[in-house]
Amino acid sequence: MVGFLSNILGNDLKCESYFIFSGETDLGNNVRIFLYFIGLAYCFIGLSAITARFFQSMENVVKHTRKVVVIDPVTKAEIITHEKVWNYTIADISLLAFGTSFPQISLATIDAIQNLGNLYAGGLGPGTLVGSAAFDLFPIHAVCVVIPKAGELKKIADLGVWIVELFWSFWAYFWLYMILEVWTPNVITLWEALLTVLQYGLLLIHAYAQDKRWPYISLPIARDERPVDWVPEETPKQKSQEIVECSEIFHFIEENRDTVDIFSIHSENPRDGSYIRVPQIEDAENSDKVMETELEDTGLLTIWRQQFVDALTVESQESKKMNNIFIRIAKIFWQLLLLPWKFMFAFVPPCHIAHGWISFICSLLFISGIAYIVTKITDLISCVTGINAYVIAFTALASGTSWPDLVASKIAAERQKTADSAIANITCSNSVNIYVGIGVPWLIDTLYNYIAYREPLRIQNAGGLSFSLIVFFATSVGCISVLIARRIVFGAELGGPRLWAWITCAFFMLLWLIFVVLSSLKVSGFF
Repeated sequence: MVGFLSNILGNDLKCESYFIFSGETDLGNNVRIFLYFIGLAYCFIGLSAITARFFQSMENVVKHTRKVVVIDPVTKAEIITHEKVWNYTIADISLLAFGTSFPQISLATIDAIQNLGNLYAGGLGPGTLVGSAAFDLFPIHAVCVVIPKAGELKKIADLGVWIVELFWSFWAYFWLYMILEVWTPNVITLWEALLTVLQYGLLLIHAYAQDKRWPYISLPIARDERPVDWVPEETPKQKSQEIVECSEIFHFIEENRDTVDIFSIHSENPRDGSYIRVPQIEDAENSDKVMETELEDTGLLTIWRQQFVDALTVESQESKKMNNIFIRIAKIFWQLLLLPWKFMFAFVPPCHIAHGWISFICSLLFISGIAYIVTKITDLISCVTGINAYVIAFTALASGTSWPDLVASKIAAERQKTADSAIANITCSNSVNIYVGIGVPWLIDTLYNYIAYREPLRIQNAGGLSFSLIVFFATSVGCISVLIARRIVFGAELGGPRLWAWITCAFFMLLWLIFVVLSSLKVSGFF
């Protein structure tokens, strides 16, 4: 199949580039294409594996509280409370959306750095980010709609914040079209790149203002009643083994389905490898003491050593008790496949240190490293097959690098009481893709070109990119219209009657296929 595709695309020249060994060039094109695609898929598995560690560190960052002392005006007594440092809306837009979009951002930034000195911007980054936006909006919404149990409804509690996020998401792609086709066609100036990046700050300010209902600049839309932490009270039946695992999307395990928030905290027990629930904000006065006591009892090195033990453990105790030998073998095979990645990521410091920040940053660095390997493999695939790099970016790269987005929204739709974080991650990730993912690489290139050549940055295949934006706008209107219709008819965006949930899922996937096919045909010069 790959050989047939290569012949159709007319790639008769031998690709002299190689990934590791020069001997790769002596292999047939069919073999090289197969090996490079396998390598690309394995990198995507690595991205899903590091996402688990990223979530653990992010949860520790978000749960961080600060001590607030207030003097009672009547009794003059000190009232001590603990408040969370992070606002949930800002956490959604910054930590969650930025972190899950980091593979695309890293890939685009690496592509820009590799093209320094070239008056033309690399096409791999922008193509991946626009393709990722389509993957976020359509397939991820499709998954989230069917995730709730049959008949269960999950709606957006804060419509005002979602509308603000949706506005900035649509504006991002309108802005991109304007600077590509209207103001300075096929050229990006330094000021355009700078303004693109600065708009991410405006998004943060506007969303926070809407969350706090600042006068004049917030929408007068009431917020549905919700718990302070969006987390229901824990029931006695709730199991302790509630772990955010990225690999859970690949297989299904019978587990407790009680809803908890995506930001509920779970920490690995270094004594037996199980997972324990760390107290939430309502126990904030004692949570820090609990954690300090836990660390004192076990020691940091013990916790870190346990990470390597868990990474090298192929079969868990639960798996050994399974009666179905086929499922057991499949799980062992999957763990063996993950083992190299898990061992590598075990070097990431435990997420208990510095409220999770060190682990959070190290996770992003590993993601950047994998993104660099992905860019090299993608270049080789394009070289060997002759497939336009934009086509690969719209399809394989966009889907693979958006996997953390899919995992994040899937977990949020499954475990959270409302649809806020699941849908906010989609809309915010799309905004981050433009303002940061495209803005920062273009800022790097335009600044370098301005200093070195006094020349603006030219965009290769800007027409194909602009066409993809038009198709994205048209299909996204259909997606948002369906979400609004579900809100009106069923009272919620996610879940509802099973038949209609699957019909919605199929419609979203159809929209994605329309975007991919039309964009790929345009970039390849078919029309």
